[in-house]
This record gives sequence, C-alpha cells and structure tokens, in this order.
Amino acid sequence: MANTSHAPLFETTKAKGSFIYKLFAASMFVGIVLIWIYRATHVSEHGRLVWIGMFAAELWFGFYWILTQAHRWNRVYRQTFKDRLSQRYENDLPGVDIFVCTADPTIEPPMMVMNTVLSVMAYDYPPEKLAVYLSDDAGPDLTFYALLEASNFSKHWIPYCKRFAVEPRSPEAHFRSVSDELEANQAQHLASVKMGLKYGCPVEDVITGLSIHCRGWKSMYFNPERKGFLGVAGMTLDQTLVQHKRWSEGDLQIFLSKHSPVWIGLGRINLGLIMGYCVYCLWSPNCFATLYYSVIPSLYLLKGDPLFPQMGLKYGCPVEDVITGLSIHCRGWKSMYFNPERKGFLGVAGTTLDQTLVQHKRWSEGDLQIFLSKHSPVWNGLGRINLGLIMGYCVYCLWSPNCFATLYYSIIPSLYLLKGDPLFPQVSSFWILPFVYVIIGEHAFSLAEYIWSGGTVLGWWNEQRIWLYKRTSSYLFAVVDTFLKLVGYSVSGLSSQPKCLTWTAQRYEQEKMEFGAVSPMFTVLSSLAMLNLFCLALMVMKAIRAGRLKSVHETMALHILLCGVLVLINLPLYSAAFFRKDKGRLLSSVTLKSILVALLLCSCCAFL
Repeated sequence: MANTSHAPLFETTKAKGSFIYKLFAASMFVGIVLIWIYRATHVSEHGRLVWIGMFAAELWFGFYWILTQAHRWNRVYRQTFKDRLSQRYENDLPGVDIFVCTADPTIEPPMMVMNTVLSVMAYDYPPEKLAVYLSDDAGPDLTFYALLEASNFSKHWIPYCKRFAVEPRSPEAHFRSVSDELEANQAQHLASVKMGLKYGCPVEDVITGLSIHCRGWKSMYFNPERKGFLGVAGMTLDQTLVQHKRWSEGDLQIFLSKHSPVWIGLGRINLGLIMGYCVYCLWSPNCFATLYYSVIPSLYLLKGDPLFPQMGLKYGCPVEDVITGLSIHCRGWKSMYFNPERKGFLGVAGTTLDQTLVQHKRWSEGDLQIFLSKHSPVWNGLGRINLGLIMGYCVYCLWSPNCFATLYYSIIPSLYLLKGDPLFPQVSSFWILPFVYVIIGEHAFSLAEYIWSGGTVLGWWNEQRIWLYKRTSSYLFAVVDTFLKLVGYSVSGLSSQPKCLTWTAQRYEQEKMEFGAVSPMFTVLSSLAMLNLFCLALMVMKAIRAGRLKSVHETMALHILLCGVLVLINLPLYSAAFFRKDKGRLLSSVTLKSILVALLLCSCCAFL
C-alpha cells in the first residue's frame, strides 16, 4: 500500500471557462456603465422625476449585479479523500458538533425533525467525539416530548444501523424501502426495533392530553357502540407521507448540484454560509466556542458531551444560521463549501406559492435586519473579512431592497407605454445597443447557467416568474415590516406556514400554482399583473385606432418588450383569476380589488 502520510486530504481545482466568463462579465459591466451614461446625459424635459427614478433603479440593478460577481468570479471544486483521512487520523479525529434547527412543530412536523435527528445520531463516527443538538426557536412542549421519544428509540436504532450497515439511516426512509425478505436474524432484530418506535404515534394528541393531566384534570375512557365520527385515512404511502418530489428533489438538487455556481464561487473565497438550504458548511470544530451567548432551554444536547460550556447559535434574528456564520467569520475562522455526491439529507420546501413567498419574506427580512444591525457584514466585517466575503454576504442581506427597483420597472414603463412617452432609446438610436446587450446577455447567461446546472428551459422560465413574484411581494413586505419594527409599529403578521398541505396535493402534481389563500401578497401580485395587461391592451387599441403601429414600434420597442414579458410571466395568474374553477383559483374579492387598482392607475396616468 502506498504511503499516504504526506498525501493531501483534499484537492481544489478551478472551474473551466473562468477566463471566458470574466470577459463576458467585463463586457456586461461596460454595457451597464453605458446605460448609466445614457440616463445621466439624456434627461427628459417632460418627466424629469420619472427619469431620475429610472436612473436610480438602473443604478441599483447595476450595483447589485456587481455584488453577485462574488459568487461567479472564481469558481472552484473540492474533492475529498476519505480513505486517506481514515488511514492517517483514525485514532485522532476531531470532535464534531451537529446542530439541527427547527422553528415550529406545526410548520415542521416533529416526526420529520426526529427522523433528521436520528439519522445524524447514527453517523458512522466515533460516538465519544460526536455531539448532536436540537435547536428550537420556540422550545415547545411538543418538540421536547418528541425528542424524549426519539432518544429512547435511538437506543435500538443506532445499534441496528451499526450492526447491519443501514443506509439511509433515517428510520422513515429505511422502513419505507426495507425488503420483506429479510434474513432471519435481521428480521428478528428489526422486529425489536419496531417495537421501540413509540415516537411514531400522533404526538400532537398525546402531548395535549399529557399537558391537561399535568394540570390536575382527570379523564375517562368512553367508547360507545355508535361512534360520534369516523376519521379518513390515506390509502397510499404517498397520501400518508406526502413525499414533495418536484421541489425538494428537483429544484433543490439542482441548486445543490456540483455545478451550482453560487456555492462554488463562494467556496473560492472561503465563504461557506450557514443557511437553511441543506448546504454543507465545514467549520473547524472549536469555532463555536468563540461565540458569546447564553444557552437557552430549547437547545437540547442529544448525544455526547458538550466540548465547551457555552455552545449554540446566535438568536434574536429570523436567520440565526446566517448571523452565526457571519460572527464566526468575523472572528477569523474560515469555512469550506463541501457538496458530496451523496447527500447527507434533503430539505422540504413549500409546495404552494403562498408558502414560498412567506418563507422568502422571513429570510429576506432576517437578512435585512442583519445588514442594519451591529453585525452587518459591511461595518462589522470591514477589516476582519475580505471584500469578496463582504460582497457575498451583502447579496443576501440586500435581497429585500431589490423590491423598490423591481416595482418601479414593473409599473412606470408600462404606464408610460399607455401614455406614449418613451423612457428608453428609440430603435434607430445608438443608445439602444447597451440596453439590448445587457438584457440579452444577462438572460442568455442565466438560461445557460440553469441548464448547465441540470435544469430545463421550462424550469428556468418558472424561475423568472418566481424571481419577479418574490421581488414584488415577499421583499416588499420584508422591507416594510423591518422599518415598522425599527420605529415601534406593528407588522403585517405574515409568518411561516406549514410545508405539508394534503388538500393541495392533486393540483401540486398537476403543476398548478395555488392562489386560493387569503394573502396581501396576492393582492399586490394581481394588481401588478392587471396593470401590465391593461396597459398593453389599451396601447394596442389606441395604436390601431390611430394607425400608428409602425411609429409606436420605433419609439416604444423596449416598453412593449418589457410589458409583454411581464404579461407572459403572469399568465398563470390570469388563468387563476378568470378561467380556473378549482379551490386554487384567485379569490373573486382579490381579482376585483386588483382590477380596480389597475384601472385607477391607468386613469390617473391617462388624464394627469
């Protein structure tokens, strides 16, 4: 056997095509600067304030694009050699702390959380060097009770995994896939394991009854011959488990694939963000000890002894994972992005549009709070972390302010299309070239990047739709709520929602968007969609009536392109408002309200 005492434990290779991308990025930057020059030198006399607003929006788009270059400028891949690590440090492996984070048992079912906990407790690692924690923001009794049951079950589950080299090590996944033809000794041991699966009961009703009993109340068992009601159970495994195969196994796997340019680029500058994306972020084992905080009751030690008396995450922020990682970076620690082919676990994403928008509202609000706090990557990280790290963090911390530029671009050009006043260069002008190049270049690169990462053209188009919806609703409410909190006022009340709703399963399988929920976000989205539809339709009617189709094309080409794309993006919303009859359709009250808002804006633009 070759001597591996001096062989590297991992290797880092640069991604192919970096030089070509840098040339492309440089040309895009030139195009962006030319757009800025056009805005600064061609101020309209008839709409000076509107023109300045367009300039501000384009300045923001260009600035944010520059920030995103931290993700793409230097992309690298890392490959580990586990056999060398085992041969060299088998008896001297470092201590590893694993944090499992959850927020609310009604949003993330305890069974799902406990399966995650049990799977990491069963890792193939020296048990005396492995410490597993469950971190719960709210610390509810239900989670604690489920944790006790999982702890008891682990006494059967962990030995079973080690004895038979079980893969995967999640109880739910294993029992779902285990064969009926087990060997006799394995079947016998498995039977004893299943007997200990008490945590699989519906713990919601158990913990409710337990809480009532502990408060002094008494109960009586009563079972009449004539039942008061009967329950309805699922008839298939899918109905029972609700496995979310498209988003959690499709888009999420694309996002976490080895080609993911975002994480590969951040890996180059030693930025492995701790984020709720099932992303592997490796820290030196002692780094958590450098953080100062108090251990709250909802931080449960599941296995092993704590390496330090004070350990955990930073709390007081909706994205405690991000702020913890930023604090560790600012103390001089480095992290590495690691994405093995075999995933340690997969996340569960929301299956409805409302769930997705609310979740992004929470994330973007938390990121903005970090940016405005003393932990900001700008003033807290300046001098402590490099510029690339600061830019990488700011991409996420400035998610929500994107709403202003996006809303402006979604409203004003459409209204001025109806008005007939151009805000973009004419087709025959030289200045249209940088606009066309930046638009085509950015979207062509985005499409190529998405396909290269394993996606499809349809998937990319849906991604553009969600990109628009997030920026005009989730991010808007995140900014509003953040500043309302700063001045002491109440917030919108939008919060995280359950990720598993069985009544939407059929439409989810049919890839139909859910608009049936009551949400102010849907009012905003539908109002914008109706505005763009009315502006485009009324402009065409006016041009046909006046016989000016050719001249309109010459002067308003980019207006028509922008408004037309917005209408195409909103086709599912128009269908939900006017054609669909199922429960996922847009509520009639929301449709009526959005039509009135759009007509009011169109009327104000036409007459004022």
